[in-house]
Amino acid sequence: MASTTPAQQERAELSDLFDEIGPDAPTLCGDWTTRDLAAHLVMRERRPDGAVGIVFSKAAGYSDKVQAKIAATEWDDLVDTVRSGPPMWSPTKISANDKLANTADFYVHLEDVRRAGDDWEPRELDPELEQALTSVLARMAKPLTRSSAVGIVLEPVDGEPIVAKDAEPSVTVRGPIGELVLFVYGRQAHSRVEVFGDDESIAAVQAAEFGI
Repeated sequence: MASTTPAQQERAELSDLFDEIGPDAPTLCGDWTTRDLAAHLVMRERRPDGAVGIVFSKAAGYSDKVQAKIAATEWDDLVDTVRSGPPMWSPTKISANDKLANTADFYVHLEDVRRAGDDWEPRELDPELEQALTSVLARMAKPLTRSSAVGIVLEPVDGEPIVAKDAEPSVTVRGPIGELVLFVYGRQAHSRVEVFGDDESIAAVQAAEFGI
């Protein structure tokens, strides 16, 4: 797999995990099962009309209908579609776009499946994936945490601090890059990080709904 990009590797590992645990396993995405998550990924890449609802809430009802139709696909075919990657017409077929759009998304969703059960441990991430996630964190930390009522400083175990939200009072979130990415993508309860600050601010950050 040495020639694959981090986005492609995360996609392959998630697809393998789908094959292993089947369509009815839980995820960290609310009440979604693995079937729902797989359908979401297919819609995101192959049905831009439905994917609009991911960003614009007024179109969410239509997106739900499109996703439900995709979810009705036979499971093996659904997983094969996820595994095959974006269609030829998709901008993310270009490697640079795939890196920007899919590295963090597939990393987070792989962990959504891995960490939905009780028996999990953080993975040891490939250095190339860590580097890609570091770029994502630097670029996306502010928009993802804009709803926070308090300031947030992210402190990677290896790397420079990132000010995600410049406000007072403030908390410091310390951990490996992968765990910090999960934290700002709204998986606070399932990320292995340390959070420092006053009790009220820590509680506010832990309960915040982060995301686009």
